[in-house]
Amino acid sequence: MISIVKKKNKIKRELLSKIEWACSLNAIKLEHEMIFEGCLRIIEHTNLAYVEPHRVIIKDKLFLFFNECDYFYVGDLRYKYPLSQLKDYIERLYCSL
Repeated sequence: MISIVKKKNKIKRELLSKIEWACSLNAIKLEHEMIFEGCLRIIEHTNLAYVEPHRVIIKDKLFLFFNECDYFYVGDLRYKYPLSQLKDYIERLYCSL
């Protein structure tokens, strides 16, 4: 029988402060109930593991983040953007609405 172990993965304070900073510069209040921390899923007795990203909903858009990663994703994991462009991406999203 396959057993999957799920371990919580707390979002790093440094990453959270970068997200809050990008939102505050665009006059967007980041609601902490819209932040869903990821987890680590391990299939026991194998070497298989999956790191689930942290999910943040900003202006009805899903953003995906990983701790210790210099990129963020929007919607899914197909396209990555540099974390340094998060403010600009939110600004374009906010201005287009």
